[in-house]
Amino acid sequence: MLEVESIDVTYGHVQALFGVSLRVEQGEMVALIGANGAGKTTTLHTISGLLRPITGHITLDGERIDRKRPEDIVKLGVSHLPEGRGMFPNLTVEENLKMGFYTRRSDRKMWKEGVERVTALFPRLKERWTQAAGTMSGGEQQMLALSRAVLPNPRLLMVDELSLGLAPVVVQQLFQLLSDINKQGTTILLVEQYVNQALRIADRAYVLEKGSVSLEGSAKELLASSDVVQASYMGGHAHAAGEVEAGSGGVAVATKPKRATRTRKPTTRPRRTPSTSVVPEEAVISTTDGANELDPSPAKGDE
Repeated sequence: MLEVESIDVTYGHVQALFGVSLRVEQGEMVALIGANGAGKTTTLHTISGLLRPITGHITLDGERIDRKRPEDIVKLGVSHLPEGRGMFPNLTVEENLKMGFYTRRSDRKMWKEGVERVTALFPRLKERWTQAAGTMSGGEQQMLALSRAVLPNPRLLMVDELSLGLAPVVVQQLFQLLSDINKQGTTILLVEQYVNQALRIADRAYVLEKGSVSLEGSAKELLASSDVVQASYMGGHAHAAGEVEAGSGGVAVATKPKRATRTRKPTTRPRRTPSTSVVPEEAVISTTDGANELDPSPAKGDE
């Protein structure tokens, strides 16, 4: 369904993605995981058309979309739930949902069906229908954001950090809802910081490291090889491309070229020794108790 092939992406003169390739099949849930700054959000922004790759291409059902405008990509059935929810705090729940349905606002039948679907998934939103989004809890706002992305019944749903800033019990509920949405037939590309949670509900996963794909495989294999995944977060694999690490459960480990390191010669400083004074024998006198002390009289030539 979705094919990302060898894309390089830059922010001005700074390159963020280096030859990233991934695929998402129809009906799958694919997780994209990695440390902060690895390029996960940049990848989603590029698929959505907010950024354009300088090399490589992106196709949706065989049609290139990497040169299309974001609104045209939305019309093809791609929904993007951005990191940070992107709520309109002064608008009501209903008005926020309408903003997510703006490109198809003339289709009243789809609007009605979409509202029925999201209120069935998130019954609490119906109770908050006329309430301003900014007055709701963080969990309710995230439910609203997810509903807004799901409302147009997208072919591909991209979710960026669903759990950000939420309590663990709320995160569990949202992951279950996301799994339900996937089971209803929606294809999902998920970026998530809760790695174990994401791998438990996903079919396959990719690990990004410093703008490149360092690991890929089935979610179960990656979950069983948590030490390999953790190593990628810490940064550093020295394996040949396509090789499988022993004990990694069949997870393919990509290679990154090592950066040349400069070795510095240790600098040695001369050791400082305390200065010593030589006292002439004639300046030392013996006392009656046998102890030695300095003669207070001036030395010869000092008078």
